[in-house]
Amino acid sequence: MKAMLLTKPALIETAPLQLTELPIPEIGDDELLIRVSACGVCHTDLHIIEGELPSVKLPIIPGHQVVGTVEKVGSAVTSFKVGERVGVPWLYEICGKCEFCLKGAENLCVNARFTGRDVNGGYAEFIVTKARFTYRLSHLSDLSDIAVAPLLCAGVIGFRALRMTGLKQGESLGLYGFGASAHIVLQLASAQDAKVYVFTRSKEHQELASSLGAKWVGHPDQSPPQLMDSAIIFAPAGELVPLALKRLKKGGRLILAGIHMSPIPQMPYSLLYDEREIKSVANSTPDDVRDFLKLAGEVQIKTITTVFPLEQANQALQLLKQGRINGSAVLSMR
Repeated sequence: MKAMLLTKPALIETAPLQLTELPIPEIGDDELLIRVSACGVCHTDLHIIEGELPSVKLPIIPGHQVVGTVEKVGSAVTSFKVGERVGVPWLYEICGKCEFCLKGAENLCVNARFTGRDVNGGYAEFIVTKARFTYRLSHLSDLSDIAVAPLLCAGVIGFRALRMTGLKQGESLGLYGFGASAHIVLQLASAQDAKVYVFTRSKEHQELASSLGAKWVGHPDQSPPQLMDSAIIFAPAGELVPLALKRLKKGGRLILAGIHMSPIPQMPYSLLYDEREIKSVANSTPDDVRDFLKLAGEVQIKTITTVFPLEQANQALQLLKQGRINGSAVLSMR
């Protein structure tokens, strides 16, 4: 099979992913072999490739927003059949025994393994997954595989971040950075009649936000029409934290949705006072994936995508790093 393989972390400008021919992998009793049709390109992939998030396994095939069809089923698997359309997200496997797993916080499992970091991911023609952490996509039949791929991480993490804000009907929400996650969250929040304010430096991203229903768009240094009930920072930029806190109402909540962020600068306590909160998002639970995929069908989420062939994964990631992808980048295997 063809795969984009990382043998050593390096800056994406050096094109460290190499197109490689590998054997189709074998599966275990509780696993599935999936023929990949599309895989979303995520900032987390970029952090792994550049060494900001060290990979446990090298060489590694990145990618964790995978859509495909079941090619082979393990002997102990009864929940899937060959030919079914499925999706694979970031969380690959949990231990099920630690204190976090036992209280339903599987996203915090101390022994968790992640797709495209600890095991080979979806930048390939085939991927092996655990059946328990693979999800049916039959209810999203109106969406192409390309359109569905960003839902499996950008969408799921955005959904978890939005739930963590506690946003109520008609409240105001700020989104800092307007990429794959934010353009989905804007649609989810709009379905709750929220007033969504988008902060982004990119003119193209500002135009996309306006077209998707944002009530106001502007530069991160600018102030929205009113103080906000809550905000989510998607950009991996710690300097945005004091800017966002400054624009929150008393009791407002700020969610940090990135898996990696530059240092947060020193700031006055007054920005956090009045019971404002800061909370981070760490991964997602299986319930997050199921709940979001169900909601995505009901709300009829529209993903904006730029498609690249598998062998252009380096170029896609370079454009992502430069902020030149509108919506989501997706690799196509067809």
